[in-house]
Amino acid sequence: MVAAVPEPGSPFEPLEYILDSGTDFYRVASNSRDVDAFNAGLGGRTRFAFFGSITRAVTVDSPAVPILYGAQSIEAAICESILHDIPQTGGLLRPNAYSDKIGARLVTGRDLRLASFMGLGLKHLHIEQTQLIDTPATTYKQTVAWAHAAYVAGFDGAVWMSRRCNSERAYVLFGDRVGPADLAIDPGFGQVYCAGPDLDWLIRFCAPLHIDVLVHS
Repeated sequence: MVAAVPEPGSPFEPLEYILDSGTDFYRVASNSRDVDAFNAGLGGRTRFAFFGSITRAVTVDSPAVPILYGAQSIEAAICESILHDIPQTGGLLRPNAYSDKIGARLVTGRDLRLASFMGLGLKHLHIEQTQLIDTPATTYKQTVAWAHAAYVAGFDGAVWMSRRCNSERAYVLFGDRVGPADLAIDPGFGQVYCAGPDLDWLIRFCAPLHIDVLVHS
C-alpha cells in the first residue's frame, strides 16, 4: 500500500542545506541540449516538477519554473535517470534508454540554499521518507507540491537521498533562482554512453545490479 503524501505545512520552514560554492555534482542529460540547461517544462511530471511560479498548477498565467536535476555522484545520477524505471530485481537496458545520453560534472559558483528533504530535515517537517521520496509516479501530483513550497519559501532548490541510490544525495534546482553564472561545466569529466569506453563502463556498472545492457548489433 502506498503511503499518503501529506500537504506541506504552512508556514513552510524546512531545514536549510547549503550546497557550498565550488561543490561538484553530476547529471545525465540528452545530447540534444547543453548539460547545464534547465528543463522549462518539457516532458511528463516528475517528483519535484513541474509547478508554476504563482500557483500549484502550470497555467498560461503561471509558466513552469525551469528545473535541473543532479546527484552527488555519477552513479546516483545514472540510477536516477537511465536506470530510473528498471525494477530493483534487475532487467534489460535498451539502447534507446542510453544511446543519446551523456554524463557531466557541474560546479556551483555560489552557495545554493536547498530545502532539506532528508534525514533530520524530514523529521523537522513531520514526514517520513516513505511519504515523499519512496513513492511511485502516481504520487507526483502531490510530491511536486513540496518543491513548490520550497520555491515559495525562497530556496534555490531541494535535496534528498536518492530513491534509486539511497547512499547518495539528489538535487533539484530552480531555474529562475539559479542562473548561468551559478553553475559551470567541468571540462575535466564527461561520459558519452552510445559507444566506446563509456559504454563499456556503463555495462560494467550495471552488471552487479542485475541489469543487462543491450547494444546495437
